[in-house]
Amino acid sequence: MPIPSPAEKRRIKLSQLIEMEGFESEEALLAAVITDSVSPAICLNDGCEYTAEMKPDQDRGYCEACGTNTMVSALILAGII
Repeated sequence: MPIPSPAEKRRIKLSQLIEMEGFESEEALLAAVITDSVSPAICLNDGCEYTAEMKPDQDRGYCEACGTNTMVSALILAGII
């Protein structure tokens, strides 16, 4: 199995986040958080699916599960910010 590129990995993680947050699509998630002061975020580490609410521009948030600064907000993953 080929290793996904960084862009593919971000798309995969965004898809996981959309599903875990209970949204039907990327558009539905973005519509819900685009004007909010927080955004769902997910850890980018392989095998970690920890999610939390973080600032919309978060691209290196602290993951409580793995102890690394690998949390990225949905808005960053979607390329909005």
